[in-house]
Amino acid sequence: MDAFPELAAALLRWYEQSARPLPWRVMPGSDAQPDPYAVWVSEVMLQQTRVETVQAYYARWMERFPTLQALAQASEQDVLQAWEGLGYYSRARNFWKAARKVQFELGGQMPHTRAELQRLPGVGAYTAAALAALAFGQDEATLDGNIRRVLARLFDVDLPARSPQGEKRLWQLAADLLPKGRAADFNQALMDLGAQVCTPQSPRCLLCPLQRFCLASQRGTQLQRPVLPQRKPVPHLTVTAAVIERAGRVLIARRPPEGLLGSLWEFPGGTVEAGESLPDCLRRELQEELGVIVEVGDPLGVYHHAYTHFRITLHAFACHLLSGEPQALEAEALAWVLPAELPNFPMGKVDRQIARRLLGGQR
Repeated sequence: MDAFPELAAALLRWYEQSARPLPWRVMPGSDAQPDPYAVWVSEVMLQQTRVETVQAYYARWMERFPTLQALAQASEQDVLQAWEGLGYYSRARNFWKAARKVQFELGGQMPHTRAELQRLPGVGAYTAAALAALAFGQDEATLDGNIRRVLARLFDVDLPARSPQGEKRLWQLAADLLPKGRAADFNQALMDLGAQVCTPQSPRCLLCPLQRFCLASQRGTQLQRPVLPQRKPVPHLTVTAAVIERAGRVLIARRPPEGLLGSLWEFPGGTVEAGESLPDCLRRELQEELGVIVEVGDPLGVYHHAYTHFRITLHAFACHLLSGEPQALEAEALAWVLPAELPNFPMGKVDRQIARRLLGGQR
């Protein structure tokens, strides 16, 4: 405990020289005030996504939705389209819902405190604390992946980092270390230290401004901290998708709002069951989902993608209606669209690849 103020001071000195210049960030020493909406955009995007990936998306987002009011007044489909490619689409849907709540129920004023922020859709403990500290200067500690790793090493925490006991210990350490009145700089300094120095695989301990305080460095346990669960084998699914064409238009379906890729558009299809061929799978899925019988035609490519908890190999086929009129039996909606209109419909990565193939005429 006695060394905590000295540790915080050393970290802040390092941050003044080494802070990453990020478009949503007020740099140390600046008199500028943070834009709470810009900070919120960045925090939502940075969940599960690296800074290097986020910056281009952030710039496009701020051009399209420069204010919280602009986001609140947009349609969900416009928001999902702007988010396309970042993944974890529930983040975008919840952000849009939260923006609408602030704009239309709270008079357009973002809440300032952690407790109030956490009442907004999709705002959990980490995001609420980060917004309170970074956007409004509240004395709140926070705990993202980088901070979790830095603290686990500094204090050689041997508890599983994601366990209730481990989380409680790390949150307490973050709060104990926090220098009053410097929460924004201190939290961002911990994040930057984890991103630039205290990295997951090859920590640069000799360059670390906190090495003399670090118990893991002293004990040689850096690569064992934080304690993480053993990775389970990732399931692999074989999936099919149908490109059904009629009068120059193709059929797409909008997924239900809840669940994976909620409210995005896709080419209808589904997962291959045991002992089932790819064409048999498509015929069954399309009868269940659309109430139609189809002839499965030429293949239109094989596509691979990894989600958080599973991987897929998707086989796309041209299909022709034999009987029945497509109905939205399992989807939110159906649409017959010209290939040139496909960019107007938000899609996941694999369906977007199929759409691009159709636009390129590679039939």
